[in-house]
Amino acid sequence: MAKQTPENEELIVDVQEVYSKTETFIDQNKSLITGLVGGLIVLISGYFAYNSLYLGPLEDEAREEMFMAEKYFKLDSFNLAIDGRADFAGFIEIADKYGSTKAGDLANYYLGMSFLNLGEFESAIDALNQFDGDDEILATLAIGAKGDALLELENTEKAIDQYEKAANRKTNEFTTPFFLMKAARAQEMVGDYKAAAENYNKIKTDYKKSPEANDIDKFIARAEANL
Repeated sequence: MAKQTPENEELIVDVQEVYSKTETFIDQNKSLITGLVGGLIVLISGYFAYNSLYLGPLEDEAREEMFMAEKYFKLDSFNLAIDGRADFAGFIEIADKYGSTKAGDLANYYLGMSFLNLGEFESAIDALNQFDGDDEILATLAIGAKGDALLELENTEKAIDQYEKAANRKTNEFTTPFFLMKAARAQEMVGDYKAAAENYNKIKTDYKKSPEANDIDKFIARAEANL
């Protein structure tokens, strides 16, 4: 058997002391600990009950309500999609009534895009600011759409910020070159040809298979000619 050293003996004493103090604390605070555990169980149970008994059915209801509004959105009937009709709800009502659901949140995206198509740019920005979806593509498109609205409002610098944010949010072959191109064109509008040339060259180098890469050399030449 290994001989116990003074260090080992101290460690054993320390562990025993901690254990003893823990036992004492538990004995002295049984009611408090029981209450905390019970409260935690109630919170967890309440969370699952809320999701299964309330939020789940509400989500289904919101999706059903969205059907007609989405249909008219796809038909470019944006006023009907926004306001609805006596027999179906529009995106404004759905976003307000079902804001706690994913479908209600998605209604904010559709609402913003509808306003954008109608030329109501400030309303578009307001609605898109309310959108908090976790879909990577839609979230990126929402940021870029705010850039479009800002550009129409002649707030070009802020539009560029939104385009670059959209381009860099989640790099991919679809949204990244698309918004890099928008950013570069807006940068040319404000005379920032260096930044524009950099974005055009990035499209040429990193996204050469994208539609934006077609004829990219002429855009690069135009920007660099103004440096």
